[in-house]
Amino acid sequence: MPDYDAQPGRRPPPEPELSADQLRSDELDLKLGLDGLARIVPGACTVDDLLRQVAQFAVQAIPGVDAAGVTLAHPGGVVAGDSKPRIQTCSVTEEFVRAIDTLQYEEFNEGPCLTCMHTRRPAASGSLGGDRRWPHFGGRVARMGVRSVLALPLIVDEQVIGAINSYAHSRDAFTEHAVTLGVEFARPAAVSVYNAQLLNDAWQHTARLQAALSSRGVIDQAIGIIRSRSGGTEREAFDRLARISQNEHIKVSEVADRVVDEAVRRARARQQ
Repeated sequence: MPDYDAQPGRRPPPEPELSADQLRSDELDLKLGLDGLARIVPGACTVDDLLRQVAQFAVQAIPGVDAAGVTLAHPGGVVAGDSKPRIQTCSVTEEFVRAIDTLQYEEFNEGPCLTCMHTRRPAASGSLGGDRRWPHFGGRVARMGVRSVLALPLIVDEQVIGAINSYAHSRDAFTEHAVTLGVEFARPAAVSVYNAQLLNDAWQHTARLQAALSSRGVIDQAIGIIRSRSGGTEREAFDRLARISQNEHIKVSEVADRVVDEAVRRARARQQ
């Protein structure tokens, strides 16, 4: 029996007996979903595109899913015990899931995704309109014709980095069998999402370093130009740039760019 949080106070219908053919079909769908995950190459697409692919493979791998979304938590993951996980981004397979995400994260600040990231356990509901865990969210989503949900935390090295949220229009769409397959899918999915997040963060850090180095070079050039004109020290030249920056409310690097550009224009004018 999978370890998950079922809807409290509601007894779902008996678990259906699956035929051997149905079990083989479900196992094949899970395998195809996992194979799809394995073919994802971090860096070959944006993080949003990768999350969308993971969501699409979740629809294939987990029985009963009509649409799914993958939510990425703020860098650093979800701190254990944090009652309000911070959401960085999310991608969906259908637009109605995006509307559900808006209700969950922006309007009500309650719902299965937030719950599963907080508890670090899958959360399932077969009748969202009557689920007392999410009294505001559940009723609104049920009126949209969505009655079942299975939310799976994405965990890497004890760190919750996000969640897969699977929705269905029918009641009691996610049996314990579906939860078991969902958990099997979520483990490698978490690794794919985590690797993409790490690579994206590394690229952004590299871009910031390159920008900083470029700015430093321009500032050094501007300091040299000011010193050649004034005969002052390096500190005095930098203080002059800083004062202009403060007075005009622009970055020091932008002031330096102006100084260098002006010096280049004067040099060209003298050569004419």
